[in-house]
Amino acid sequence: TGQRVEGHVDEMAAAVVFNRLPTGSKLGPQYDQEGNVIEVETREDEEQNVKLTEILELLVAAGYFRARIKGLSPFDKVVGGMTWCITTCNFDIDVDLLFQENSTIGQKIALTEKIVSVLPNMKCPHRLEPHQIQGLDFIHIFPVVQWLVKRAIETREEMGDYIRAFSISQFQKTHSLLQDDDFQQRKDKAMKTVVEVSDVYKPQRKYKRLAGAGELVDEESRVHSTLLEFGRKYGFSKQSKTETTEDKKGILPTGLAAENTKLSEDDLEAAEELRIKTLMTGMAAMATEEGKLTASSVGHIVGLQSEEIKQIASEYAEKQSELSAEDRPERLGAAQQYRRQIASLNKQILQKSKQLEELQVKYNEIQATCEEEKKKLVEVMNYGQKLDKELANLEAVESEADSSILEKLRELVTMNEGLKDQEQQFRNHCREEMARLQQNIENLKSVAGNEEAEVKEHSELIEQQYKEDREKLQKIRLLLARRNREIAVLQRKIDEVPSRAELTQYQRRFVELYNQVAATHKETKQFFTLYNTLDDKKVYLEKEVNLLNSIHDNFQQAMASPATREQFLRQMEQIVEGIKQNRMKLEKKKQENKMRRDQLNDEYLEVLEKQRLYFKTVKEFKEECRKNEMLLNKLRTMGIS
Repeated sequence: TGQRVEGHVDEMAAAVVFNRLPTGSKLGPQYDQEGNVIEVETREDEEQNVKLTEILELLVAAGYFRARIKGLSPFDKVVGGMTWCITTCNFDIDVDLLFQENSTIGQKIALTEKIVSVLPNMKCPHRLEPHQIQGLDFIHIFPVVQWLVKRAIETREEMGDYIRAFSISQFQKTHSLLQDDDFQQRKDKAMKTVVEVSDVYKPQRKYKRLAGAGELVDEESRVHSTLLEFGRKYGFSKQSKTETTEDKKGILPTGLAAENTKLSEDDLEAAEELRIKTLMTGMAAMATEEGKLTASSVGHIVGLQSEEIKQIASEYAEKQSELSAEDRPERLGAAQQYRRQIASLNKQILQKSKQLEELQVKYNEIQATCEEEKKKLVEVMNYGQKLDKELANLEAVESEADSSILEKLRELVTMNEGLKDQEQQFRNHCREEMARLQQNIENLKSVAGNEEAEVKEHSELIEQQYKEDREKLQKIRLLLARRNREIAVLQRKIDEVPSRAELTQYQRRFVELYNQVAATHKETKQFFTLYNTLDDKKVYLEKEVNLLNSIHDNFQQAMASPATREQFLRQMEQIVEGIKQNRMKLEKKKQENKMRRDQLNDEYLEVLEKQRLYFKTVKEFKEECRKNEMLLNKLRTMGIS
């Protein structure tokens, strides 16, 4: 119980000494040396509270839900949220941002300095100082938190898809779904079925071209021959027939179009059957397992050059037309072939003439553009040569002349240009003023005959001048009021910064308060120690009284017989042995407490030594600051003189 009470007292003392009141919050009661409450002025900055509320709402919206906990202080909420945002941004920094709630003053100072050092590396557009975070200046903290929240949300959106895909890939490495297992089981069976079906229905060669049948030159004939070898007849569809007939009608002139319509579908079918029979004469039936299309024959077909293929195709078409004319003179006469050739040549001539006209127009446009660009190039080159000559002349003059004279000349030239501008502006103003005065003169001349009009005009001018002067006065008053407000704001800011004397007074006051609390704490600990000691003494005395009472009550009964006497003696020996053991335990505990006291005393001496060193360092630092201020004042006086 005593240890718990002491721990509670330690926490209260630390809270009283080291708790820092946030800026704008209500000040707690202050006491003087006699313990009386000091009457102080309390105020609450509503703007700071509004900014704190906005900061907490931003952090909660971003995902930092610890900002909702009411038991945390504003410092822990805001700094914890900033640390969380910096960590969420996934920015590579060489700083360990370890945030702990209810930290000491040293830990808070170190953490705020680390946060401030990290923000410039993250390219934060807002400036923030450590004392602003420690003093909970929410007005300056709000834009930084707003920027960090925006950056954290953007980073989380960028990393969301990547993390989701990575998690799915990691899951698929060791686990699988029921659909995936079912698909893997059916995949092998389906692949086997597809291979079997492709083997069953693969194309089979039924015919083979004879070796002495001659080589086919036309590509179309080779295609037809290959399809016939695999048992497929190649023919024209009805749609292709109609398209071919319409194309021919469009190509031929109007006089030949009527004759072309006489060709029927039977003629085309007869020609196709004749071609199939001609190709089949050079083939022979073969067994199912015999030769297939070899790679050498495919390479021979593909290896032919395009120009040779076109030439061979045209020769084959001419020969085929000649053979068809000889075989069927009654159907395809020389006149019809001649007409087809004329129509084809006319179509080619029209196409080439259109292409020639388009190319001629493009050529003329490009030629005109080229001439314009050449003229521009010549002008630019002439102007560049002129500038080069002028620059060379100026450089030669500058190299020969004195640098100080040149500098003076530049200043004079600049002054001359400025004077010219001022002169031009003054002339323009004079012209405007002259025009205005001439207009006034004309107006006065026009109303010179009427004295009442003159008086009225004069009064109007006076009234207008009065209004203008009154407006100027109002503007000057507004400017003066704005300037006074700015001066008052700056004065308040200057007053908010404590001076060195005030800081020294605050330090002295805090030291006195700390000493007072420490003395009260020490006195309270002594009271608790005395209470615990007396309580333990009371417990042992009560145990002793109870033991003596039990011995006294049982002594007569124990002495009644030898057996009870022996039992009574054994019990007494056990009681004595237990008392000795308790005494040894207490002595051991006393020794441990003594060792702990010595250890704490050594630590206390070390801390005192550090305190002495700290005060010595502070005194030296103050002396150096004083010397620095003296030297700065001397430098200022020397600079002024």
